[in-house]
Amino acid sequence: METAKLIASKDYTIGRTSERLFGSFVEHMGSVVYNGIYEPDHPAADENGFRTDVLGLVNELALSVVRYPGGNFTSGYDWKDGIGPKEWRPVRTDVAWRQIEPNTFGLNEFMKWIGKVGADPIMTVNLGMKGIEDAKNILEYCNFEGDSYWSELRKAHGVEQPYRIRTWCLGNELDGEWQIARKTPEQYGLLACETAKVMKWLDPGIELVAVGSSTRQMATYPEWDRKVLELTYEHVDYLSLHNYISKREADTATYLAMPMDMEKQIREVIATCDYVQAKKRSGKTMMLSFDEWNVWRAPDVEYTPWQTGSPYDWVRFRMEDALVFGSAMLTILRHADRIGIACQSLLVNTIPMILTEKGGAAWRNPTFYPFAHVSRYGRGQVLRAIVESPKYDTSVYTDVPVVDTTAVYREEQGEATVFAVNRGDEPLLLELSLRDFGTCRPLEHIALKHERLDAVNTSAQPLNVSPARETGTFTSKDDHTAVLLPPYSWNVVRLATGESR
Repeated sequence: METAKLIASKDYTIGRTSERLFGSFVEHMGSVVYNGIYEPDHPAADENGFRTDVLGLVNELALSVVRYPGGNFTSGYDWKDGIGPKEWRPVRTDVAWRQIEPNTFGLNEFMKWIGKVGADPIMTVNLGMKGIEDAKNILEYCNFEGDSYWSELRKAHGVEQPYRIRTWCLGNELDGEWQIARKTPEQYGLLACETAKVMKWLDPGIELVAVGSSTRQMATYPEWDRKVLELTYEHVDYLSLHNYISKREADTATYLAMPMDMEKQIREVIATCDYVQAKKRSGKTMMLSFDEWNVWRAPDVEYTPWQTGSPYDWVRFRMEDALVFGSAMLTILRHADRIGIACQSLLVNTIPMILTEKGGAAWRNPTFYPFAHVSRYGRGQVLRAIVESPKYDTSVYTDVPVVDTTAVYREEQGEATVFAVNRGDEPLLLELSLRDFGTCRPLEHIALKHERLDAVNTSAQPLNVSPARETGTFTSKDDHTAVLLPPYSWNVVRLATGESR
């Protein structure tokens, strides 16, 4: 049996996780909103039309933030269409996703829904077809405490107190040819700079996210990021980055290694930010917002354009997707010193953590579980661990660690959590050397595994791929603890530290 080792000390940390690392994304895309979180005719709908069965699953995730309303949708969206009495709202075409937008769910409905979720909103403004004035107006509607046209209109719509939305994205993926009103980095950078100035003059307490490169594969990457930052650096607080990991024609071993490219992307974007900081002689360190990340697989349901709520990229993720998804989460954790925001994309029905059927059931995709585990047990100090692991090669990657692992110290709970993905087809013994924690006592080993990597969850078998507590997997020797990781598995190993009471 192969053996790997994790060595960590309480005194050597990467950084404390931001509360906003545990986020997701709701976009007016396919059936994310309509027939997803919002379906007034559903038997489980509440008085607002929100599906309570979906809300119950969302609340299991303990989301900290939710980004809204897009996404590509934002660049063609007029937020004013979604406020006021529903009978007055216009029906529009959305050319981003080729759908009909009835506007029966808009800004105020989203804020009411997110209040039930217990998360904070991240709002994206339209810098595609719209611009500075529109961004200023929506901010005034949402956050302004005084008496003005837009704040009084909000009150007339039944919202007396301002929302005080803290985080705003200055557009979305405006470097992409698929984007409505795409721009050059110079065009976007100047527009984002001037928009940021106006928004912060109106509300100095907000934080702003500038658009970075849409993918690492863009021909303009990372020059787009450099040029945008040179124009916006002193006016924004975050630079965005996006990544969707797709298996396509890759074999399993290669697919499981793909988060290594995500690791490279983060390091390259950090280097770009730090170059601009040095060039500007700035004392500010630019933080990152990984506001779209996920795995991607071809959809299981054909999309019907020019409908409302037709499923788009509705996919039953497989067991192997959950392993890649888990590694992506661990990659983000390992950069907790620079990534301050992260949003899995998307929450419901589009490459989702939660699947629904119109008028029917809601259930968890396998990717739901790694997110829920990290959200529950991964908030704390990320340890700067040394990992020794067997390695393997593929036709694309070399020296791929068989075990992908990260440790988090949760001081208030007196616990250390080790997350681990076993990328191999054999059991692996992971030795844990946690130093300066006193004697560590095993609490629990949770594993997500299945004998088939193509196993999925369905409405008929919603728990086919689901985690379970492992028994008899811990061994102790001297001051070390070891845990046996099943083949092709996602693992949560909880340990009570010596300071635990």
